[in-house]
Amino acid sequence: MIVRASKTIMVAAIAFFATLVAFGNITDYGTNFAFVNHVLDMDTLFPDTTIRYRAVTSPFLHQAAYALIIGAEAATALLCWIGAFRMGSAIRRDAAAFRSSKAFAIAGLTLGFLVWQVGFMSIGGEWFGMWMSQQWNGAPSAFRFVVTILAVLIYVVLPDED
Repeated sequence: MIVRASKTIMVAAIAFFATLVAFGNITDYGTNFAFVNHVLDMDTLFPDTTIRYRAVTSPFLHQAAYALIIGAEAATALLCWIGAFRMGSAIRRDAAAFRSSKAFAIAGLTLGFLVWQVGFMSIGGEWFGMWMSQQWNGAPSAFRFVVTILAVLIYVVLPDED
């Protein structure tokens, strides 16, 4: 039972993290929007880079991208909270019941992985060259989030015994 409790608590920890991230992005909208704005504008990259043609300079698209990010972070939090609750409710049940209780947690962890791996590391980091920015490089933070979420996801999907 301790392993099941551990898995449940770890999913809740990711839910808490994603909640704080989404909350921060909503309550400190301007500061965090500036990050998205600079990454999409590609205005702080190396001076000689030849990838600036990829820049998205539309204020509407900046707002839409930021709303999508916040929505995905909030959805990650919600799915993980539901998953943690369901897992917690099934801790004392048989292995099949506990396994089926993981569905929302797995969905939330997968979405979180996609937000920070695809959204920040692949699109922001590589497509928009965020790694070249001294001030607006979120790749190291995104990598920490990806590794943590991936570790929890791997742990959660490990088989459980009765």
